Amino acid sequence: MNFRLKLKKNLILIGMMGAGKSTIGAILAKNLNLNFIDVDKILEKKQSMTIQEIFAKKGEIFFRKIEEEETKKIVKMSNVVVALGGGAFLNEKVRKIIKKTCVSIWLNLRTSELYKRTIINKKRPLLRNIKNEKELEKLYEERRKIYALSDHNIDCNYKDKNAIVKKIKIIYESQ
Repeated sequence: MNFRLKLKKNLILIGMMGAGKSTIGAILAKNLNLNFIDVDKILEKKQSMTIQEIFAKKGEIFFRKIEEEETKKIVKMSNVVVALGGGAFLNEKVRKIIKKTCVSIWLNLRTSELYKRTIINKKRPLLRNIKNEKELEKLYEERRKIYALSDHNIDCNYKDKNAIVKKIKIIYESQ
């Protein structure tokens, strides 16, 4: 008998900065016995700089270029849960390869909660100039249309991380 093992697609977590991609991704990967990759952490390690330093010293264009290159390599791996940077899915090339080869999950969280989570974190370069929740809402509205192109939209409002992980696990196991 010939048995062919069906490989599952990789899980890609997308969403705004502060939505919980890294936290949820790490728990989910452990739960599913998969490897976890945080694209931002990989970029920081390869550049020997924080994301904020990369933006400050080399600019956003350079950052988006290396983010695209690294993401394309990562999504070709097997058995991974990937926390994508907040802006990576906005890149059409990245989005196309993810849509073709992976399962994308948008961790959708209201801006008031995102604001609470990110206002204290000065490490996020695109949030440096955000002065209030209304400005964050504007950034969210710009990105929401693209994030909505993901395969699944998980409403993370009023849910603890274990409930979110459980919901994603059900989606993954049904693939």
